[in-house]
Amino acid sequence: MVVKTLRNARNLSGGFSLLELVLVIGIIVLLLVIAVNKLLPLRIDAERTAMENVLGALKSALSIEVAAHVAKGKIPALTALVDTNPMRRLSETPNNYVGELDAPDPAAVEGGQWYFDLHDRTLVYRVSNVEYFKTSLTGPARARFAVRLDYDDMNDNGRFDNGVDAIRGVRLEALEAYSWINR
Repeated sequence: MVVKTLRNARNLSGGFSLLELVLVIGIIVLLLVIAVNKLLPLRIDAERTAMENVLGALKSALSIEVAAHVAKGKIPALTALVDTNPMRRLSETPNNYVGELDAPDPAAVEGGQWYFDLHDRTLVYRVSNVEYFKTSLTGPARARFAVRLDYDDMNDNGRFDNGVDAIRGVRLEALEAYSWINR
């Protein structure tokens, strides 16, 4: 009787049955799917926010440059900033800035990276979460920006005329409309 009781106790503490193991794995997989679905929008928001933070820093740096020109009375010299690399105005470039590239293939640049296209004179951000980014550009998902002159078009001809139009400053402008999509 004692031997029989020991065998029953050993069988009860012998581990999981196959059914119990399958149920536990199923529950873990279900929890992981739920977690990934909850975390994906956060990843997209993180990328969007990181991109916008860099843009904000660049716009602030350009504003400081404009203020310096105004303080020195050199407003006409702001025209020299047009089509320049705005990353050069930062004291420290972001870790995901790969530098100045001469007419690169956007597909060759890893998602989540910034670069300045020397050929087009544009600052480009290559998007990582491409399914959640919308733009009119063909090819890899990206946003393009350029430093443009901000002026009053006094003669309404749609272009800057030195000596005629009044310069207000410079701005970092998106060249194509884009939007982030959260599902």
